Amino acid sequence: MKIRDPQDFWAGMMFVAFGAAAIIFARHHAFGSAARMGPGYFPSVLGGILIALGLLTALRGLVFVGRPVGRFNWKPLLYVLGSIMLFAFALQSLGLVAAIFALIIVSALGGHEFKLKEALVLAFILTAGSVAIFIYGLQLQFRVWPW
Repeated sequence: MKIRDPQDFWAGMMFVAFGAAAIIFARHHAFGSAARMGPGYFPSVLGGILIALGLLTALRGLVFVGRPVGRFNWKPLLYVLGSIMLFAFALQSLGLVAAIFALIIVSALGGHEFKLKEALVLAFILTAGSVAIFIYGLQLQFRVWPW
C-alpha cells in the first residue's frame, strides 16, 4: 500500500505511538471503573482515544493525496524546551515572577515573528495573571520574588 499523504500518515503514527506509551505507562497503576476511577483509568482511556484517532489519521494518509513532509524546524523546539527548563531551574532561585517572565520571553524568541514589545506586554499580562491565580486565588506557596 502506498502512502499518499505523508503528513497525515506520520502524524497518525505519532498519535498511535503516544497513545501506546500512555497505556504502557498506565498499566502499573490500578485501572478502577467508570464509577471509581483509579490512577491508571484516565491515561489508559486517553491513550486508547489517541490510538483510535491516530489510526483514522494514518488511514486518511493512505487514501487521500496530500503534501510531503516538510523540513523539520529545530529552532522553535529548542527555544520552547529551553524556556521550560529555564523556568524549572529559575522558579526556586528567582521566584515565580522572574521565572514566568523568562519563560515567555525565551519561548517567544523561537517564533518566526518575534517582536520584543509584544513579547514584553504578553509576559507582563501572563505573569500578573499567574500571580493573581496561583498566589492570591489558589494560595499556593511559591516564592514570588527572589528576596
